[in-house]
Amino acid sequence: MSSKTDVRLTPGERLSRGLKYTAVGPVDVTRGALGLGITGAQSSAEWVGERYRRGRLKAQLSEDLATAQEIVSQALLGASPARTAKSKLRRRRLVLIGVGVAAVAGGAVAFSIVRRSTQPEPSPLPPSVEVAPRP
Repeated sequence: MSSKTDVRLTPGERLSRGLKYTAVGPVDVTRGALGLGITGAQSSAEWVGERYRRGRLKAQLSEDLATAQEIVSQALLGASPARTAKSKLRRRRLVLIGVGVAAVAGGAVAFSIVRRSTQPEPSPLPPSVEVAPRP
């Protein structure tokens, strides 16, 4: 009795096997390259996410500390802390809206540049074959 196990190949193994064999080569090369690309993209996304969370946490803590210090100093002076919180919230919203608009505008510019670069330029030469309708 033979036991048959279904061993899944890693993208690197699939790529090397695809390069070795000719019958299934193109399929395995494609699947292996795509698998390596997806794995790399996932790894990069996780790394960026972790860096963002760490940086955001530091920024949030320092921002909270600065806000608390400001509230305490204003309370000691007798000023109302609610006004400054509202103005900071409004300023933050305006900054986020500005960043969003800039991102959309940048994407539109990049899209138009890529779109123009993919269109072939017309030839200045006349056509080599005369175009005539068929009778």
